[in-house]
Amino acid sequence: MKQSINLITLGCSKNIVDSEIIAAQFEQLGYKVYHETEDDTDIIIINTCGFILDAKEQSIETILFFLEKKQKESKLFVIGCLAERYKKELEETLPEVDGFYGFSELSNFFDLFKIPPFNLLHPTHRLLSTPSHYAYLKISEGCDRQCAFCAIPTIRGKHISKPKELLITEAKTLVEKGVKEIMLIAQDLTYYGIDLYKKRSLASLLQELAQIKGLEWIRLHYAYPVNFPYEILDVINDYKNICRYIDIPFQHINDNILKTMRRGHTASDTYQLIETLRKKIPNIAIRTTLISGFPGETKKEHNELMKFIEEARFERLGVFSYSQEENTPAYSLGDPINKKEKKRRLDELMLLQQEISYELNREKINTTLKVIIDDENENFYLGRTEFDSPEVDNGVLIDKEEKLEIGNFYNARIIDANTFDLVGKIAKEYV
Repeated sequence: MKQSINLITLGCSKNIVDSEIIAAQFEQLGYKVYHETEDDTDIIIINTCGFILDAKEQSIETILFFLEKKQKESKLFVIGCLAERYKKELEETLPEVDGFYGFSELSNFFDLFKIPPFNLLHPTHRLLSTPSHYAYLKISEGCDRQCAFCAIPTIRGKHISKPKELLITEAKTLVEKGVKEIMLIAQDLTYYGIDLYKKRSLASLLQELAQIKGLEWIRLHYAYPVNFPYEILDVINDYKNICRYIDIPFQHINDNILKTMRRGHTASDTYQLIETLRKKIPNIAIRTTLISGFPGETKKEHNELMKFIEEARFERLGVFSYSQEENTPAYSLGDPINKKEKKRRLDELMLLQQEISYELNREKINTTLKVIIDDENENFYLGRTEFDSPEVDNGVLIDKEEKLEIGNFYNARIIDANTFDLVGKIAKEYV
């Protein structure tokens, strides 16, 4: 009898896709694979994140938790970003772990289980860990950017685009399995195709994906602001199943900070891009992330960031405190802003964003929006609009007045709103 596997995934959605591909390889060989089960299993595999301090700490805590929890005869393996960055240190500190395998050594890990060679960028099967109605589609691996704060290029390597025909096949396979929403992910969506086709090819990829029958929503994550491919805006307008939503990490607004970050864009570039996005697609929801407390950020630069948030009025915003990371260009700058002050600044930014989010949500009262139902609890169905990505964005709470199907689309009349959620009533089901 083949053994059972508990596959734990930490970090970003790109890790989720990797885990789903790995899980399918084991399943094809007869293993019983679970995504994050509470039951005891013969093998535990932890796919770690090693991007910033908080992620590294979570990865270590998870490893320690499962070392204590696992049965004596069980095996525990650690793969992914943390293992890639710190294999030697981890082996010395945690000898109880049965093996550490970064991306460059995954083939050795698969050899242990006699899994035939395969390419994570060319999956033939995936065992989804998400609800059956949505999935992530990773269109490229790695990154050619050299942002001063980021360790991703050293962990994941250079940018490699996945061939378009493979992506279309993968998307069609997902839709055949019942997936209705696909989120395009990469370290940099806008760079897609340069290595394969010698030009930015996101627009043409979107056109082909949008024509897949049964694919109701396509969502864009992680679009780098430099040399933004404006042609994708026309494609978004041309196809109703491409969500009016885009995730663009601006990171900061002060020109000196942006230069030190090696971002390649200025405050003027940023404002121009936002203006163009809103002009071309008036109802677009823009998600961005910002870094607070980067070396050199004084109260003046922090106040500029506050003003930027106030003026841009982002529909969705995440803020991270700066994390000093080894083997990055910014490491030599030190970490001069103490943790308490970084937290104070982050809290101030997020408090402002909460006020903006509340105001924007209240504007949606008495409108009717297309909603997908993700889940339910005792009192509500939990849904989302096209302006919200799973896990990270707002939701729509719908009273359980009638039976709704998880994964189906409905028209919802918005009757109330708070900072993070809309409240709606079903008007008419989408067919």
